[in-house]
Parts: sequence; structure tokens; C-alpha cells
Amino acid sequence: MVTMTPLEEELSRLAGSVPDPELPVLTLEELGVLRGVEVLGPGKVKVQLTPTYTGCPAIEAMSSDIERVLHEHGIPEVSVVTVLSPAWSTDDISDEGRRKLDEFGIAPPRRQEQGGPVPVSLAIRCPHCGSTDTELLSRFSSTACKSLRRCASCREPFDHFKEL
Repeated sequence: MVTMTPLEEELSRLAGSVPDPELPVLTLEELGVLRGVEVLGPGKVKVQLTPTYTGCPAIEAMSSDIERVLHEHGIPEVSVVTVLSPAWSTDDISDEGRRKLDEFGIAPPRRQEQGGPVPVSLAIRCPHCGSTDTELLSRFSSTACKSLRRCASCREPFDHFKEL
């Protein structure tokens, strides 16, 4: 594990506090896409960011928002680089991020245990009433990383953040 300086920790906190442009209820830190912040010299910082999937259109907005926040805090030269390996996974979403998704009405993704057994239950829990009696309406919702589902119990539609 790389040890960060206090300045890098502070800049990481600032960059990580940027809201996701497609899911503003989550910060980039909670989403798990912020991979690192490195001070390269006086006033010069490199931020590593991993998209949720290759070709994600939000990566440009994320980069621009990170640059803006760090410029506002006195860093004149900010470069945001896209890091594709290791690939982002829904397991990178923090517990707080999962809680916020559920509270916002989006079913959070199930955790994928690395090297573990495939879950037997494929049920998606309704974020409104908690029922697992849900049905898929569309494989894609407002963004490619979400599907549209409906609860058979409360009849409410909801987004499900797909597992990756």
C-alpha cells in the first residue's frame, strides 16, 4: 500500500467529495472510482480515476469537476488520468454509498465475493418496501449501469445498480 502525505490525503478527500454526475447522491469516493492522488511538485497534482465501465460518458464530467475543486483549493496544475486496471467493480462502492443508493430509491448492487461461490438467490430487493418479488422491466435505465425493475408487492418501479 502506498503511503500518502498529509497534503495528498487532504487533496484525496477534496477530490473524493465530488458528487458523481449521474448519481449525485454519491461522492466519487463512495462510488469507489477515485484510485489515487499524487503530488508531483509544488502546485502540480495527478489524480487517478477509474470509470465504472469503459466508455462511460461521465468520466469527462468527473475529471472536470475534480479539476475545478482542486483549482478552487489552490492547485494550479491538475491532471486527471484514467486508469483501467484494475477494473472498477460494484464491490468498490462503499457501505455508505450502498446505504445512500438504497435511501435514494435505487437498489444497490449485491456484493460479489472474490473467488467465492455464485449466489444462489438472484432476487433484487425493492428499496421502497423491501420485497424480493421484483421483475425486470428493462436491462437499461437512465444510465447503462442501471436496470429498471418493478416491485410486484408495492408496484413501484425502481432502478437497480447492476453488478459488475
